[in-house]
Amino acid sequence: MAPPQTFSLLAFTFSLLAISSTVGGYNITKILASYPDYSSFNSYLSQTKLAEEINTYPTITLLALNNDAMASFAGKRPLSVVKKALSLLTLLDYYDPESLHQISEGTTLSVTLYNNTAGNAPEYLGYVNITDLYGGQVAFGSAVSGSKLDSYFTKSIKQIPYDISVVEIDAPIIAPGILAASPANITVLLENAGCKTFAKMLAKSGVIKKYESVIKNGLTVFAPSDEAFKAKGVPDLTKLTRDEVVSLVEYHALAHYKPKGSLKSNKNKISTLATTGAGKFDLTTSTSGDEVVLHTGIASSRLVHTVLDATPVVIFTVDNVLLPTELFGKSHSPAPAPVLSPAPALSPAGGAPPAAASPSEPPTDESPGSFHSYSPTGLANSKSANAAVAMSSPSLFTALVTLVTIAMFQLVETF
Repeated sequence: MAPPQTFSLLAFTFSLLAISSTVGGYNITKILASYPDYSSFNSYLSQTKLAEEINTYPTITLLALNNDAMASFAGKRPLSVVKKALSLLTLLDYYDPESLHQISEGTTLSVTLYNNTAGNAPEYLGYVNITDLYGGQVAFGSAVSGSKLDSYFTKSIKQIPYDISVVEIDAPIIAPGILAASPANITVLLENAGCKTFAKMLAKSGVIKKYESVIKNGLTVFAPSDEAFKAKGVPDLTKLTRDEVVSLVEYHALAHYKPKGSLKSNKNKISTLATTGAGKFDLTTSTSGDEVVLHTGIASSRLVHTVLDATPVVIFTVDNVLLPTELFGKSHSPAPAPVLSPAPALSPAGGAPPAAASPSEPPTDESPGSFHSYSPTGLANSKSANAAVAMSSPSLFTALVTLVTIAMFQLVETF
Protein backbone atom coordinates (compact mmCIF):
# COMPACT_ATOMS: atom_id res chain seq x y z
CA MET A 1 0.00 0.00 0.00
CA ALA A 2 1.22 3.50 -0.78
CA PRO A 3 2.69 5.43 2.16
CA PRO A 4 0.55 8.25 3.64
CA GLN A 5 3.02 10.83 2.32
CA THR A 6 2.20 9.84 -1.29
CA PHE A 7 -1.53 10.25 -0.80
CA SER A 8 -0.96 13.56 1.02
CA LEU A 9 1.11 14.84 -1.89
CA LEU A 10 -1.56 13.77 -4.37
CA ALA A 11 -4.33 15.40 -2.33
CA PHE A 12 -2.35 18.62 -1.99
CA THR A 13 -1.53 18.70 -5.71
CA PHE A 14 -5.10 18.12 -6.85
CA SER A 15 -6.28 20.80 -4.42
CA LEU A 16 -3.88 23.26 -6.05
CA LEU A 17 -5.15 22.21 -9.48
CA ALA A 18 -8.72 22.89 -8.36
CA ILE A 19 -7.76 26.29 -7.02
CA SER A 20 -5.78 27.21 -10.14
CA SER A 21 -8.71 26.36 -12.37
CA THR A 22 -10.73 29.13 -10.75
CA VAL A 23 -8.08 31.86 -11.11
CA GLY A 24 -8.94 34.09 -14.06
CA GLY A 25 -11.61 31.53 -14.93
CA TYR A 26 -14.23 34.07 -15.98
CA ASN A 27 -14.56 35.96 -19.24
CA ILE A 28 -16.54 39.17 -18.85
CA THR A 29 -17.37 39.35 -22.56
CA LYS A 30 -18.93 35.88 -22.49
CA ILE A 31 -20.79 36.60 -19.26
CA LEU A 32 -22.40 39.77 -20.63
CA ALA A 33 -23.15 38.08 -23.97
CA SER A 34 -25.96 36.24 -22.20
CA TYR A 35 -27.66 39.55 -21.38
CA PRO A 36 -28.80 41.45 -24.53
CA ASP A 37 -29.76 44.53 -22.48
CA TYR A 38 -26.02 45.18 -21.97
CA SER A 39 -24.79 44.50 -25.50
CA SER A 40 -23.65 48.11 -26.00
CA PHE A 41 -21.80 48.14 -22.67
CA ASN A 42 -20.17 44.83 -23.60
CA SER A 43 -19.18 46.15 -27.02
CA TYR A 44 -17.46 49.19 -25.51
CA LEU A 45 -15.54 46.97 -23.07
CA SER A 46 -14.14 45.13 -26.09
CA GLN A 47 -13.47 48.23 -28.20
CA THR A 48 -11.53 49.90 -25.38
CA LYS A 49 -9.80 46.59 -24.53
CA LEU A 50 -10.94 46.96 -20.93
CA ALA A 51 -12.36 43.44 -21.14
CA GLU A 52 -8.83 42.03 -21.46
CA GLU A 53 -7.72 43.98 -18.40
CA ILE A 54 -10.78 42.97 -16.37
CA ASN A 55 -10.19 39.28 -17.08
CA THR A 56 -6.73 39.44 -15.47
CA TYR A 57 -8.10 40.38 -12.05
CA PRO A 58 -9.28 37.69 -9.61
CA THR A 59 -11.76 40.05 -7.91
CA ILE A 60 -14.00 42.53 -9.75
CA THR A 61 -17.35 44.28 -9.33
CA LEU A 62 -18.66 45.72 -12.58
CA LEU A 63 -21.24 48.51 -12.45
CA ALA A 64 -22.97 47.91 -15.78
CA LEU A 65 -25.09 50.34 -17.80
CA ASN A 66 -27.97 49.10 -19.94
CA ASN A 67 -28.22 49.94 -23.63
CA ASP A 68 -30.33 53.07 -23.12
CA ALA A 69 -27.92 54.47 -20.50
CA MET A 70 -24.91 53.72 -22.73
CA ALA A 71 -26.52 55.38 -25.75
CA SER A 72 -27.27 58.48 -23.70
CA PHE A 73 -23.73 58.65 -22.29
CA ALA A 74 -21.45 57.46 -25.11
CA GLY A 75 -23.17 59.34 -27.93
CA LYS A 76 -20.50 61.18 -29.90
CA ARG A 77 -17.88 61.13 -27.15
CA PRO A 78 -14.43 59.86 -28.16
CA LEU A 79 -13.50 56.31 -27.23
CA SER A 80 -10.78 57.57 -24.89
CA VAL A 81 -13.39 59.35 -22.74
CA VAL A 82 -15.70 56.32 -22.75
CA LYS A 83 -12.81 54.15 -21.58
CA LYS A 84 -12.09 56.43 -18.62
CA ALA A 85 -15.74 56.34 -17.59
CA LEU A 86 -15.97 52.54 -17.85
CA SER A 87 -12.72 52.15 -15.91
CA LEU A 88 -14.36 54.09 -13.08
CA LEU A 89 -17.24 51.58 -13.15
CA THR A 90 -14.84 48.66 -12.57
CA LEU A 91 -14.31 48.17 -8.83
CA LEU A 92 -11.35 46.11 -7.64
CA ASP A 93 -13.46 44.70 -4.79
CA TYR A 94 -16.31 42.20 -4.55
CA TYR A 95 -19.78 43.62 -3.85
CA ASP A 96 -22.92 41.58 -4.35
CA PRO A 97 -26.39 43.05 -3.64
CA GLU A 98 -26.34 41.76 -0.07
CA SER A 99 -22.98 43.35 0.82
CA LEU A 100 -24.03 46.63 -0.80
CA HIS A 101 -26.87 46.83 1.70
CA GLN A 102 -24.65 45.92 4.65
CA ILE A 103 -21.98 48.61 4.43
CA SER A 104 -20.62 49.54 7.85
CA GLU A 105 -21.33 53.16 8.82
CA GLY A 106 -23.44 53.33 5.66
CA THR A 107 -20.63 54.45 3.34
CA THR A 108 -17.27 53.25 2.02
CA LEU A 109 -14.70 53.84 -0.72
CA SER A 110 -13.70 51.36 -3.39
CA VAL A 111 -10.64 51.59 -5.62
CA THR A 112 -11.34 51.25 -9.34
CA LEU A 113 -9.46 50.19 -12.45
CA TYR A 114 -9.20 53.87 -13.39
CA ASN A 115 -6.80 54.33 -10.47
CA ASN A 116 -4.32 52.02 -12.23
CA THR A 117 -4.36 53.88 -15.55
CA ALA A 118 -4.92 57.50 -14.58
CA GLY A 119 -1.24 58.33 -14.12
CA ASN A 120 -0.82 61.40 -11.89
CA ALA A 121 -4.53 61.73 -11.18
CA PRO A 122 -5.97 64.17 -8.63
CA GLU A 123 -6.61 62.82 -5.15
CA TYR A 124 -9.35 60.14 -5.03
CA LEU A 125 -10.18 60.48 -8.72
CA GLY A 126 -9.74 56.73 -9.10
CA TYR A 127 -12.08 55.89 -6.20
CA VAL A 128 -15.85 55.48 -5.97
CA ASN A 129 -17.98 56.41 -2.97
CA ILE A 130 -20.65 53.79 -2.18
CA THR A 131 -23.38 54.84 0.24
CA ASP A 132 -26.29 52.78 1.58
CA LEU A 133 -29.08 55.35 1.79
CA TYR A 134 -32.18 55.26 3.93
CA GLY A 135 -35.04 53.40 2.31
CA GLY A 136 -32.90 50.63 0.85
CA GLN A 137 -31.30 52.59 -1.99
CA VAL A 138 -27.56 52.29 -2.71
CA ALA A 139 -25.92 55.29 -4.36
CA PHE A 140 -22.57 55.69 -6.13
CA GLY A 141 -20.49 58.76 -6.89
CA SER A 142 -16.96 60.00 -7.34
CA ALA A 143 -14.86 60.00 -4.16
CA VAL A 144 -13.48 63.43 -5.01
CA SER A 145 -14.62 65.88 -2.34
CA GLY A 146 -17.80 67.73 -3.27
CA SER A 147 -18.96 65.17 -5.85
CA LYS A 148 -22.61 64.14 -5.99
CA LEU A 149 -24.05 60.69 -5.40
CA ASP A 150 -26.23 60.50 -8.50
CA SER A 151 -25.87 56.89 -9.71
CA TYR A 152 -28.09 54.25 -8.14
CA PHE A 153 -28.07 50.46 -7.88
CA THR A 154 -31.04 49.07 -9.78
CA LYS A 155 -30.60 45.30 -9.94
CA SER A 156 -28.25 42.31 -9.81
CA ILE A 157 -27.08 40.74 -13.06
CA LYS A 158 -24.54 37.99 -12.29
CA GLN A 159 -22.33 36.85 -9.41
CA ILE A 160 -19.55 34.27 -9.20
CA PRO A 161 -18.77 34.37 -5.46
CA TYR A 162 -16.30 35.80 -4.61
CA ASP A 163 -14.60 36.50 -7.91
CA ILE A 164 -16.87 38.67 -9.99
CA SER A 165 -20.09 40.54 -9.42
CA VAL A 166 -22.02 42.37 -12.13
CA VAL A 167 -24.75 44.77 -11.02
CA GLU A 168 -26.69 47.42 -12.90
CA ILE A 169 -26.62 51.12 -12.07
CA ASP A 170 -28.86 53.69 -13.73
CA ALA A 171 -26.23 56.26 -14.77
CA PRO A 172 -22.46 56.60 -15.24
CA ILE A 173 -20.29 57.99 -12.44
CA ILE A 174 -18.96 61.37 -13.57
CA ALA A 175 -15.75 62.36 -11.81
CA PRO A 176 -14.26 65.86 -12.22
CA GLY A 177 -12.48 66.22 -15.56
CA ILE A 178 -13.21 62.68 -16.70
CA LEU A 179 -15.17 63.85 -19.75
CA ALA A 180 -12.26 65.89 -21.10
CA ALA A 181 -10.34 64.34 -23.99
CA SER A 182 -6.68 63.63 -23.16
CA PRO A 183 -3.97 65.63 -24.98
CA ALA A 184 -2.08 63.75 -27.69
CA ASN A 185 1.11 65.83 -28.10
CA ILE A 186 3.52 62.92 -27.85
CA THR A 187 6.79 64.83 -27.41
CA VAL A 188 5.36 67.10 -24.70
CA LEU A 189 3.94 64.11 -22.83
CA LEU A 190 7.31 62.32 -23.03
CA GLU A 191 9.24 65.33 -21.80
CA ASN A 192 6.89 65.80 -18.85
CA ALA A 193 7.24 62.09 -18.02
CA GLY A 194 11.04 62.31 -17.68
CA CYS A 195 11.83 60.93 -21.15
CA LYS A 196 13.47 64.02 -22.66
CA THR A 197 16.34 62.07 -24.27
CA PHE A 198 13.93 59.77 -26.07
CA ALA A 199 11.72 62.73 -27.08
CA LYS A 200 14.75 64.45 -28.67
CA MET A 201 15.69 61.27 -30.57
CA LEU A 202 12.11 60.96 -31.75
CA ALA A 203 12.03 64.52 -33.09
CA LYS A 204 15.58 64.64 -34.51
CA SER A 205 15.23 61.31 -36.36
CA GLY A 206 11.90 62.36 -37.87
CA VAL A 207 10.21 59.20 -36.56
CA ILE A 208 7.67 61.36 -34.74
CA LYS A 209 5.95 61.76 -38.12
CA LYS A 210 5.64 57.98 -38.45
CA TYR A 211 4.24 57.76 -34.91
CA GLU A 212 1.64 60.38 -35.76
CA SER A 213 0.76 58.70 -39.06
CA VAL A 214 -0.40 55.49 -37.36
CA ILE A 215 -2.31 57.07 -34.45
CA LYS A 216 -5.67 56.71 -36.18
CA ASN A 217 -5.34 52.91 -36.24
CA GLY A 218 -3.53 52.69 -32.89
CA LEU A 219 -0.15 53.50 -31.34
CA THR A 220 1.70 52.01 -28.37
CA VAL A 221 4.93 53.66 -27.20
CA PHE A 222 7.57 52.23 -24.82
CA ALA A 223 9.61 55.28 -23.79
CA PRO A 224 12.88 54.75 -21.87
CA SER A 225 13.43 57.20 -19.03
CA ASP A 226 16.41 59.56 -19.10
CA GLU A 227 18.05 57.38 -16.43
CA ALA A 228 17.69 54.33 -18.71
CA PHE A 229 19.98 55.92 -21.32
CA LYS A 230 22.65 56.44 -18.63
CA ALA A 231 22.50 52.86 -17.31
CA LYS A 232 25.49 50.55 -17.39
CA GLY A 233 25.51 48.32 -20.47
CA VAL A 234 23.79 50.76 -22.82
CA PRO A 235 25.98 51.04 -25.95
CA ASP A 236 27.24 54.31 -27.36
CA LEU A 237 24.26 55.32 -29.47
CA THR A 238 26.23 58.16 -31.10
CA LYS A 239 28.03 55.51 -33.17
CA LEU A 240 24.80 54.43 -34.85
CA THR A 241 24.07 55.51 -38.40
CA ARG A 242 21.03 57.65 -39.07
CA ASP A 243 19.12 54.63 -40.43
CA GLU A 244 20.04 52.64 -37.32
CA VAL A 245 18.78 55.42 -35.05
CA VAL A 246 15.52 55.43 -36.99
CA SER A 247 15.19 51.65 -36.52
CA LEU A 248 15.97 51.95 -32.80
CA VAL A 249 13.32 54.61 -32.21
CA GLU A 250 10.77 52.72 -34.33
CA TYR A 251 11.55 49.61 -32.27
CA HIS A 252 10.10 51.38 -29.23
CA ALA A 253 6.57 51.57 -30.69
CA LEU A 254 3.78 49.38 -32.06
CA ALA A 255 1.41 50.29 -34.87
CA HIS A 256 -1.62 49.27 -32.82
CA TYR A 257 -3.24 50.01 -29.47
CA LYS A 258 -2.00 47.55 -26.85
CA PRO A 259 -2.73 48.71 -23.29
CA LYS A 260 -1.38 46.95 -20.23
CA GLY A 261 -4.21 44.42 -20.09
CA SER A 262 -3.47 43.29 -23.65
CA LEU A 263 0.25 43.03 -22.89
CA LYS A 264 -0.45 40.97 -19.76
CA SER A 265 -2.45 38.42 -21.76
CA ASN A 266 -0.11 38.40 -24.77
CA LYS A 267 1.45 35.03 -25.69
CA ASN A 268 2.91 35.80 -29.12
CA LYS A 269 5.76 37.79 -30.60
CA ILE A 270 4.89 41.43 -31.14
CA SER A 271 5.82 43.29 -34.31
CA THR A 272 7.13 46.83 -33.83
CA LEU A 273 7.22 49.82 -36.17
CA ALA A 274 10.74 48.70 -37.09
CA THR A 275 9.66 45.19 -38.14
CA THR A 276 10.72 44.54 -41.72
CA GLY A 277 9.91 40.84 -42.02
CA ALA A 278 9.10 37.68 -40.10
CA GLY A 279 11.08 37.54 -36.87
CA LYS A 280 12.74 40.91 -37.43
CA PHE A 281 12.69 43.61 -34.76
CA ASP A 282 10.12 41.70 -32.68
CA LEU A 283 9.41 41.81 -28.95
CA THR A 284 8.14 39.19 -26.53
CA THR A 285 6.50 39.72 -23.15
CA SER A 286 6.25 38.02 -19.79
CA THR A 287 4.34 38.81 -16.61
CA SER A 288 4.83 38.41 -12.89
CA GLY A 289 1.77 39.41 -10.93
CA ASP A 290 0.84 42.84 -12.21
CA GLU A 291 4.28 43.48 -13.74
CA VAL A 292 4.84 43.36 -17.52
CA VAL A 293 8.36 42.79 -18.88
CA LEU A 294 9.47 43.29 -22.49
CA HIS A 295 12.19 41.04 -23.94
CA THR A 296 14.34 41.92 -26.95
CA GLY A 297 16.65 38.90 -27.07
CA ILE A 298 19.44 40.96 -25.48
CA ALA A 299 17.92 42.40 -22.33
CA SER A 300 14.65 42.97 -20.54
CA SER A 301 12.76 46.14 -19.73
CA ARG A 302 9.91 46.64 -17.28
CA LEU A 303 6.82 48.78 -17.80
CA VAL A 304 7.09 51.40 -15.06
CA HIS A 305 4.34 53.96 -15.58
CA THR A 306 1.40 54.67 -17.86
CA VAL A 307 1.88 58.20 -19.19
CA LEU A 308 -1.27 58.16 -21.32
CA ASP A 309 -3.99 55.62 -22.01
CA ALA A 310 -6.41 57.32 -24.34
CA THR A 311 -7.76 54.92 -26.93
CA PRO A 312 -6.27 54.47 -29.52
CA VAL A 313 -2.96 55.73 -28.01
CA VAL A 314 -1.10 54.37 -25.01
CA ILE A 315 2.31 55.56 -23.82
CA PHE A 316 4.39 53.73 -21.20
CA THR A 317 7.72 54.53 -19.59
CA VAL A 318 10.17 51.63 -19.36
CA ASP A 319 13.26 51.24 -17.19
CA ASN A 320 15.71 50.05 -19.88
CA VAL A 321 16.43 51.00 -23.48
CA LEU A 322 15.08 48.31 -25.82
CA LEU A 323 18.09 46.90 -27.68
CA PRO A 324 17.16 44.81 -30.75
CA THR A 325 19.49 41.97 -31.73
CA GLU A 326 19.36 43.20 -35.34
CA LEU A 327 21.37 46.28 -34.28
CA PHE A 328 23.43 45.11 -31.33
CA GLY A 329 23.72 41.32 -31.67
CA LYS A 330 23.22 38.67 -29.01
CA SER A 331 26.83 38.97 -27.87
CA HIS A 332 26.18 42.46 -26.53
CA SER A 333 26.56 42.73 -22.77
CA PRO A 334 23.02 43.23 -21.54
CA ALA A 335 21.82 45.78 -19.04
CA PRO A 336 20.79 44.29 -15.70
CA ALA A 337 17.40 42.57 -15.81
CA PRO A 338 14.70 44.48 -13.96
CA VAL A 339 13.98 43.38 -10.41
CA LEU A 340 10.29 42.65 -10.08
CA SER A 341 9.40 44.25 -6.78
CA PRO A 342 6.09 43.52 -5.05
CA ALA A 343 3.12 45.32 -6.54
CA PRO A 344 2.76 48.80 -5.00
CA ALA A 345 -0.03 49.60 -2.63
CA LEU A 346 -2.99 51.28 -4.25
CA SER A 347 -2.94 54.09 -1.71
CA PRO A 348 -4.37 57.48 -2.66
CA ALA A 349 -2.02 60.30 -3.50
CA GLY A 350 -2.84 62.36 -0.48
CA GLY A 351 -2.08 59.75 2.22
CA ALA A 352 -4.75 58.49 4.62
CA PRO A 353 -8.44 58.84 3.67
CA PRO A 354 -10.25 61.91 5.01
CA ALA A 355 -12.11 61.66 8.27
CA ALA A 356 -15.63 62.61 7.24
CA ALA A 357 -17.97 59.90 5.98
CA SER A 358 -20.60 61.60 3.88
CA PRO A 359 -21.61 61.73 0.22
CA SER A 360 -19.37 64.80 -0.20
CA GLU A 361 -16.45 63.65 1.96
CA PRO A 362 -14.83 60.19 1.60
CA PRO A 363 -15.19 57.98 4.69
CA THR A 364 -12.47 56.57 6.90
CA ASP A 365 -13.85 53.38 8.40
CA GLU A 366 -13.23 50.04 6.77
CA SER A 367 -16.43 48.42 5.66
CA PRO A 368 -17.11 44.72 6.34
CA GLY A 369 -19.61 44.90 3.49
CA SER A 370 -16.60 44.96 1.18
CA PHE A 371 -14.30 41.98 1.03
CA HIS A 372 -11.28 44.30 0.69
CA SER A 373 -10.36 47.38 2.66
CA TYR A 374 -9.96 50.75 0.98
CA SER A 375 -7.47 51.92 3.58
CA PRO A 376 -3.82 52.27 2.51
CA THR A 377 -2.88 49.07 4.36
CA GLY A 378 -5.91 47.16 3.18
CA LEU A 379 -5.43 48.29 -0.40
CA ALA A 380 -1.82 47.18 -0.27
CA ASN A 381 -2.84 43.76 1.01
CA SER A 382 -5.61 43.50 -1.56
CA LYS A 383 -3.23 44.44 -4.40
CA SER A 384 -0.55 42.05 -3.18
CA ALA A 385 -3.10 39.26 -3.01
CA ASN A 386 -4.31 40.03 -6.52
CA ALA A 387 -0.74 40.06 -7.79
CA ALA A 388 0.03 36.75 -6.10
CA VAL A 389 -3.03 35.06 -7.55
CA ALA A 390 -2.59 36.56 -11.01
CA MET A 391 0.67 34.69 -11.59
CA SER A 392 1.48 33.25 -14.99
CA SER A 393 -1.03 30.46 -15.64
CA PRO A 394 1.32 28.35 -17.84
CA SER A 395 4.01 28.44 -15.15
CA LEU A 396 1.53 27.45 -12.47
CA PHE A 397 0.15 24.64 -14.60
CA THR A 398 3.65 23.31 -15.35
CA ALA A 399 4.55 23.26 -11.68
CA LEU A 400 1.35 21.44 -10.75
CA VAL A 401 1.78 18.84 -13.49
CA THR A 402 5.30 18.20 -12.19
CA LEU A 403 3.92 17.60 -8.70
CA VAL A 404 1.31 15.19 -10.07
CA THR A 405 3.99 13.29 -12.01
CA ILE A 406 6.21 12.93 -8.93
CA ALA A 407 3.28 11.74 -6.86
CA MET A 408 2.26 9.17 -9.48
CA PHE A 409 5.81 7.79 -9.72
CA GLN A 410 5.91 7.38 -5.96
CA LEU A 411 2.60 5.57 -6.08
CA VAL A 412 3.76 3.19 -8.86
CA GLU A 413 7.04 2.42 -7.11
CA THR A 414 5.14 1.53 -3.95
CA PHE A 415 3.23 -1.15 -5.78
